[in-house]
Amino acid sequence: MHTTGRIEAIYIAATHGEQPHAVESAVGQAGMGLVGDRNFGDPDPGSCNITLIEAERFERQRDELGLDLNPGDSRRQVLVRGLDLGELIGRRFLVGDLECEGEERCEPCSHLVKMVGTQVVLKGLLHSGLRARILSSGTIRVGDEVRLSSEIPDQPPATLVVNGDT
Repeated sequence: MHTTGRIEAIYIAATHGEQPHAVESAVGQAGMGLVGDRNFGDPDPGSCNITLIEAERFERQRDELGLDLNPGDSRRQVLVRGLDLGELIGRRFLVGDLECEGEERCEPCSHLVKMVGTQVVLKGLLHSGLRARILSSGTIRVGDEVRLSSEIPDQPPATLVVNGDT
């Protein structure tokens, strides 16, 4: 497994139904999402804070299926190269300054099928997205690294207490 990747693009849409536009950086807030995005602070339990998608899948889709799709059309917020996002499910990882936790795959939706006019797009992007929760606030920028957090931070050894004595 590759343990690091890079942000190639960041996409934000201010309102539902609006076409996402590329930005050079975005601020993420823990438990809320990316500031200025349509899903920021969404109380719906089915909503997530941040979505990522693998850049290589768009190239494979173009080469194998003949669909040259703008990655922003996928409605995922962060385009990442060099990392199998499925490996981050249930794990803590960093996206630029943000610490996140992978929740589940974020599969392509019917909105995308309507936009491109073919269901082939579903096959091309299947298992390429990730839904995640933002655990600590910060900024992400195009070019930032995406990598696993250290699994267990260095901690002092535990002290054994027996009968109230240390």
